[in-house]
Amino acid sequence: MRGKLIILTLALCFALPGGSYAQRCLPGMRGIQVTGGMVDGIYSSKPDNEAGYYFGAAMATYAKNGNKWIFGAEFMQRHYPYREIRIPVSQFTAEGGFYLKILSDASKTFFLNLGGSALVGYETVNWGEKSLYDGSTLRDKDSFIGGGAITLEIETYLSDRVVLLFTGRERVLWGNSTGHFHTQFGIGLKFIIN
Repeated sequence: MRGKLIILTLALCFALPGGSYAQRCLPGMRGIQVTGGMVDGIYSSKPDNEAGYYFGAAMATYAKNGNKWIFGAEFMQRHYPYREIRIPVSQFTAEGGFYLKILSDASKTFFLNLGGSALVGYETVNWGEKSLYDGSTLRDKDSFIGGGAITLEIETYLSDRVVLLFTGRERVLWGNSTGHFHTQFGIGLKFIIN
């Protein structure tokens, strides 16, 4: 009788559909994420290309219902064509924000999040060098900047501890002299640490 019960139990384990999934996005779980991508278009090294790139690192801490808090830092560089050169404008920002889970699948493998963040930082034009090669002088100044960002993020779990991120965001910053709005899109990885 005992042998038949063991065989029946094993048969049911293999015959019944379904799976088990790790517990994901629980309150208090943390992850370290790194992201990178393009700013205001597709970056290339051509002299007339204005687009730029960015990269950042952040700590994500999950709250209730799969929502999360994000705290991190980011570097962004955009280029402004001038004759046969491009003038770099770089921003160093710190971010603090809250991301609301909008959608997820039943297996908790796919998540769509909408986030709002506050940003503060510093912007430098041509790395502080005011004189150009042709004797012209830049009038834009280095300055402290502040504002916010709206982010749409897709999270896809590759494993229980590794998450692939796709992001699109619009940054709005004041205090600079080179434009308030910047559109970013990129990709990243998050590593769950607890």
